[in-house]
Parts: sequence; structure tokens; C-alpha cells
Amino acid sequence: MSQPRNGTPGDVEEIHWPSLVAAISSISAVGIAIGLGLPLLSIILEKRGISSTLIGLNTAMAGIAAMAAAPVTTKLAHKYGVAPTMLWAVLISALSALGFYYAQEFWMWFPLRFAFHGATTTLFILSEFWINAASPPSKRGFVLGIYATVLSLGFAAGPLLFSLLGSDGIFPFLIGAAAILLAAIPIFIARDESPILEEKPELHFMRYVFLVPTATAAVFIFGAVEAGGLSLFPIFAVRAHFTESQAALLLTMMGVGNVIFQIPLGLLSDRIADKRPLLACMALMGFVGSMMLPVLVNNWLLMAGILLFWGGCVSGLYTVGLSHLGSRLTGSDLAAANAAFVFCYAMGTVAGPQVIGAAIDVAGNNGFAWAIAAFFGLYALLSGIRLMFIRKRA
Repeated sequence: MSQPRNGTPGDVEEIHWPSLVAAISSISAVGIAIGLGLPLLSIILEKRGISSTLIGLNTAMAGIAAMAAAPVTTKLAHKYGVAPTMLWAVLISALSALGFYYAQEFWMWFPLRFAFHGATTTLFILSEFWINAASPPSKRGFVLGIYATVLSLGFAAGPLLFSLLGSDGIFPFLIGAAAILLAAIPIFIARDESPILEEKPELHFMRYVFLVPTATAAVFIFGAVEAGGLSLFPIFAVRAHFTESQAALLLTMMGVGNVIFQIPLGLLSDRIADKRPLLACMALMGFVGSMMLPVLVNNWLLMAGILLFWGGCVSGLYTVGLSHLGSRLTGSDLAAANAAFVFCYAMGTVAGPQVIGAAIDVAGNNGFAWAIAAFFGLYALLSGIRLMFIRKRA
């Protein structure tokens, strides 16, 4: 084995594939189910005559559930074990996914959303901890690049499944629940190789948010830009006189950038001992790309090219930020920091759409690009100042 089960680096710099395949494949199956479920649930509520405001409120339970689950996940894994906690999370998320079909009253969807997204948040936290713990330090970025790529493909496969299955009947729900249950198979097979949390985290949960601020701030920006950008970009594009199909293709270009840049960025991060300059550089590129969006609204091809690289920069904040986290911490501290990492992502997904939407209302259509640029610029500025301060102190 390349690592002891407590998550500390081992002597042999080899990738231990059984553990990594278990963690990556399990969370990718959940990604497929989430990608299928989000449009499916919204369409069904729309057919039932539920207002857009209430649909949005129900969808917002995902972020609330994630923020609630993050602080307790490490405690559960310490008490019951990483693999058993993940298996219970698989069962809860699968049952709640199927429960949406039988829940005829709208109020029932709120506890179901909370249970589903709380359980999937637990899976994300522990899968990423498992991957970080099982990855040799010199190849951590490469492994996390593979993880991010496979996960992105899983999320992309969900909407494709929805387009094939439709929203009628129980079949889409059965497919979603079955995809989640499949995640239990690799977890169960590799259960004896899952990392052990022999000690409780040394610090209070919120302290981990600030323990590695470059990583947690990066994932907050990623969550804000991803959630706000993806949900409001179609509005920006249509108001800029693109057709709906052209706007959809531009979003696809962002998704392609998300997929193709993860492994190269992971490999690059492996060659850099300090990941913080790379994170600052990606934020700066994101800032420049955002500011160019209003300039390129009259040229679809140039807009597509910018969004291809921009999508890679956005998602790279997550991959490299997670790699930076793994390079700084081990064991129970890494698990708790991973929970704080996902917590900050959830905060970003709540804040981003609100800030970007308000910017559009206040500043017009270009407020979309300016708000996103402000997120990137703030991170680039703060991380640059922090780097200068650290080097001066050193």
C-alpha cells in the first residue's frame, strides 16, 4: 500500500487504485443521480403548478442541507467508520430519491430534499477525504484531476438520461435510486481499505474554515461562480441577443472546459510545492475572462473560446484547492478540513446566485460579468496579499 490507513503519507509513491476506484466510482454514480434529479424534480413541480419562487425555495434546501451535514460528517465517520458511514449515506440518499415519487404533498419534498442532499454531502466529504488520504503526495493533483473529470462526466450524464427518460412515471426515480445504490458496491468491496479516523479533529469545525483559507476561499468562489454563472448565464446570453440554442451551446463549452482541463491542472499542481500561486493565477485568469464577456457578446466563436478556458479556470479552483488541502493536512484534520471545504462550497452556491442576480438588476445585463469578475478579483487580490505577507514573514 502507498499509504497507511490513517491517511499519512507512505513510503512508496504509487497510486493505490482499489481505494481510489471505490471512492471515485461511488461519488460519480451519485453525480449521475444528482444530474438526473435536479431537472426532473423541477419539471415535475412545474407540472403540478408550483410557483417558480417555491421551486427555488425547495431547491435551496440543497445548500442548507450541505451546510448542516458538513459539521457532523467527520464525527459520524470517527464513531462508525468511513465506509459504514458512506454506506448508510448511500441508503438514505437512494430511499429519499425514490421517496419523491410517492410524496404527493409539496411540503413533503422539503424533508426529502434535506435528507437527499445531506446524505450526498456526506458522500462527497468522505469520498474526497478517502481520495486525498489514498493519493501519494507527488501524484495527488493527477488523481484529483481524474476524480474531477469523472465526476463532471457523471453530472453531464444525468441531464442526458433525463432527456431520454422524461419525467413521467416511476422509471426515472428508479434509475436515479439504482445509480446511487450502485455506489455501495465499490465502497463495500474496498471497505477494509478505507482510512481510519482514530482521533477526533483537534479543532472546532469552524476553525478548519480558516485553517487553510486559500483552499476554502477558492472553493467558496468556485461555488458562487458555478451556481450563479450556470443558472444566470442563459439570461445574460439571451439578453445579449443569442438564441436559446446558442446560449445552450455556450454553456456546453463551459462544461467541456471543466472536463478537459482538470487532469492537466492536476498534473501541473503536482509539479508545484506551493499551490497558492497557481490558485491566484487561475483566479486572475477568471477575472480577465469575466471582464471580456461584455466585449465579445457580438462574436459567438470568440465567446465560446473564452468560456472554454474560463470553465477550466473555474473548476480548477476546486481541484487545485482540494490538492492544496491534502498537501497541508492528514488524518482526522484532513477529514474535518474536507468537511469545511464542502461547507464553504455550499455557502458559495447560496451566495453566488443572489449576488449575481442582484448585480444584473442593478447594473443591467453586464452586471452578470462584473459580479463574477468581482468574485474572482477579490480572491486574486486577497490571495496575492497573503502570499506577499507569508514570503515577507519567511
